Amino acid sequence: MSEAEWTAPPVTWRARERAPALDVRDGWLPAWRRVIAGMAAGALLAGSMPPRSAWYLAPAGVAVLSWAVLGLRWRQRLVLGAVAGLSFFGPTLSWLIDFHPAGFAALLVLEVALFAGAMLLADPARQRWWTVPAALVALEAVRSRFPFGGFPLPGMALGQLDGPFAAAAPLGGSLLVTGLAAGAGAAVTALVVTEQRIRTLVLVATLTAVGAAGVTLAAPDGAPAGQLRAAVVQGGGPRGIPAVRADEQAVTERLFEVSNDLPPGLDLVLWPESSIGVTGPVTDTSEADRVAALARRVGATVVAGVTESESATFRNAAVAWGPDGRILDRYEKVHRVPFGEYIPARGLFEQLSDMTALVPRDAVPGRGPGLLETPAGPLGVVISFEVFFSDRARAAVTAGGRVLLVPTNAASYTTEEVPATEVAAARMRARELDRAVLQAAPTGYTAIVLQDGSIAGQGDLSTPELLSATIPLRTGLTPYARTGDLPVLLVAASALCAVPTRRLLHRRHRPTEV
Repeated sequence: MSEAEWTAPPVTWRARERAPALDVRDGWLPAWRRVIAGMAAGALLAGSMPPRSAWYLAPAGVAVLSWAVLGLRWRQRLVLGAVAGLSFFGPTLSWLIDFHPAGFAALLVLEVALFAGAMLLADPARQRWWTVPAALVALEAVRSRFPFGGFPLPGMALGQLDGPFAAAAPLGGSLLVTGLAAGAGAAVTALVVTEQRIRTLVLVATLTAVGAAGVTLAAPDGAPAGQLRAAVVQGGGPRGIPAVRADEQAVTERLFEVSNDLPPGLDLVLWPESSIGVTGPVTDTSEADRVAALARRVGATVVAGVTESESATFRNAAVAWGPDGRILDRYEKVHRVPFGEYIPARGLFEQLSDMTALVPRDAVPGRGPGLLETPAGPLGVVISFEVFFSDRARAAVTAGGRVLLVPTNAASYTTEEVPATEVAAARMRARELDRAVLQAAPTGYTAIVLQDGSIAGQGDLSTPELLSATIPLRTGLTPYARTGDLPVLLVAASALCAVPTRRLLHRRHRPTEV
């Protein structure tokens, strides 16, 4: 205990409620125990992320984080938030080092700054423990939108898919799952270290009962709309090769070779993103003729990822061939990968770093919801990076998609971090929207996910894979599909605004001294 704490005059119960609980120093650095706790909190959060997916580590991490920031002034919360953010994002973004070391460093600095900023929003010094999970919900909401449309990797909710909090996904999506997991951890700390244990216990019990009732009442109301006999194809091949250096023809040939073993009686065949690379529109190319022949031979709709190169741009599309071999519909990717499929402010960033070698051309953004009208039914589509954004999946489902297709390409990465995170995102979209998800990747992970988030089949990395299953088609919308993130964001904002609002009202009604 510091000298200031030993010599401070006694305070009343109400004064103690208003004062910082444990740390009254005005400096920037918190006590070393707090710094170690902040590092441990970030490491626990990282341990809950795919591919490890130890869901219980996230509530434990938030419990440690809540204790670590309890009683700290804003400067110290900022420092401790940066420490925890570095411990969290350092290992979970390390896959970027092989791809672009400077990009990794820049993104890490940004993400750590956002985490530190989130801890500024929390007000645990006044024993309002719920501000910590509310701040983490706000952090996830910001990361899914900023910068350049968002970069939500890793997403805190993606480690919760095998835990109890994922049951809330149809009600409030990944933000609600994050809030519940973080709230559980913060509540444990509140019960242990705060003086208002009875009030905290009553509040936790009330929130638990309301949450359980909400999850029960908000069960998906969708109805079965038949079944779909589907196959997803993975050609296999080497990993760690950027898309601009990949042998496009070799990728295509491997997919055709695996497709020779397609079983009879299929309704749908899904190929990965970038299955076919052509110059100009794919229509009337030899590659299109070969896919048409495959569709006629199998008697099924074939959806394949097509990259159409133009002089200074390219298009990333999912194209559907009907059982008769005709091209029926297409969807062009809307949410492009910044610094992967296009360079924002290209002229500026090319002066700072050599980006042209990795992204020589910008992708043309598509429009509208991802929906393909086919004989197999209306098929929702999100391409690769879009699976991390619930708004794109919601758009596809609300437009009429009865199943969700995810053609993707994670062959650029050498580790399983990104492929495993993509599968987790597909599982989260399945639970949020009550739709089965088919994900196809040229080198993995290819997966079949049922509407409850369970995995019906998953291939390995690099190997040729052919997965098939009969999956349910669904109609109807979950509460989350109807409302999106707005209700959860309003609750989080109310929790964060309650403290400064109460403080302002207290000052206005304080008696004037004469």
